[in-house]
Amino acid sequence: MMDLKKLRMERRGRFWGEVTPYLGYVIQSGVAVLLLFMLIAFAAWYTSLVQHIPAGLPIRWIMLILFVPLTVNSSFRTYLQPADTVFLLPQESRMNDYFKAGWTSGVVYKLIGLALVFILSWPLYVRSDADPKSFWPFLLLLFALKILASYGCWKELRMVSRRASAGYRLLRYVVLILAVAAWLWQPEWRSLLFIVLLALTYIAALRIPAKHLVAWERLIAVEKTHSARVMQILGWFVNVPGRQQRVYPRRWMSWAGNRVPWKPEAAYRYLITKSFVRSDVFSIVIRAGILAALLVWWTRQGLLGSGIYLFFVFVIGVQLSSLLRYHQESFWLHIYPVPPASRKQNAVNLAFQIQLVVAVLIWLPMLGAGSGRIGPMLLTLLGGVVISVLFRYFQSRKGKSDDDDDDDE
Repeated sequence: MMDLKKLRMERRGRFWGEVTPYLGYVIQSGVAVLLLFMLIAFAAWYTSLVQHIPAGLPIRWIMLILFVPLTVNSSFRTYLQPADTVFLLPQESRMNDYFKAGWTSGVVYKLIGLALVFILSWPLYVRSDADPKSFWPFLLLLFALKILASYGCWKELRMVSRRASAGYRLLRYVVLILAVAAWLWQPEWRSLLFIVLLALTYIAALRIPAKHLVAWERLIAVEKTHSARVMQILGWFVNVPGRQQRVYPRRWMSWAGNRVPWKPEAAYRYLITKSFVRSDVFSIVIRAGILAALLVWWTRQGLLGSGIYLFFVFVIGVQLSSLLRYHQESFWLHIYPVPPASRKQNAVNLAFQIQLVVAVLIWLPMLGAGSGRIGPMLLTLLGGVVISVLFRYFQSRKGKSDDDDDDDE
């Protein structure tokens, strides 16, 4: 009989053995210094905020927005491979031994992160809320909700019907939002009673849909997505081998790219546009833009709003830089009459145009500050444009250097 626990440990070690050599390049790229600078700046700002809390700070809404995503989002690394549908299928009845370690580690690591964020936010919460909850009950409740969400996520992955899986994913968000909101706004014992009844109802509902013993294809697809995201993050700093990414249909965005001229030098623009709207990066940019707009609106009266705006323009630029690595290893691009020089240029131009549009859109909430701050608002917008231009400049140079390296080979 195959030792499934040992097999998973070997696969986990093999994956991180591929990733670890790139971490040195990430550190050399200056990201460690940037993160240290951002940590120092955040510590100074947060200390000042705790010492001088604005009147009427909506702390309960802040805690709700902060902790619902942290508790509801769940993921598991299985390290499954396409060939497992053949070679591990005879072991299907014993696969719980394989998955147990992944489920445990996937929950434990996230509980540690959740605890760190909670401890960090506690001084602001306890000084801002007129009737704050106790420390340990609050933390233990978040732990329990995180475990509940992870349990629900695992059940969703095993559901036979994809529509049922999507519906229960939405239900998981609703349950967690109601639970956290009840705890923040209601007395402790009343809210605990409501949360327990809600959790029991949710667990009972999870038993209804039909489930696979092992959802091989779905788990393999999810694992490919997780692996591709790790490589995508590393790809911001160093060239890494391409990994398959999840493709989303998004029919409501099917019009994107349809107005690109039908000529060889614009062919890659059409391809990269269609690829972008069907990728994970598109949803990341949308979510980051919405969050940035909300935070900019909330802090529009001061320099903090400008800092948040410039930070999100930078983050979105980093995300869009992954467009330069799309289809790098595509065989078909060497067959079709696509000019090689047009690939990098089209990707750089598209990333720049998207970043510039997003920079303008997330700046618009600043107009709510009134005409009295028109000068700082325009300077903030100019800063966002400058960041976008700098991204285009450095990406163009990087693209040229990569092309030169390819020519030398």
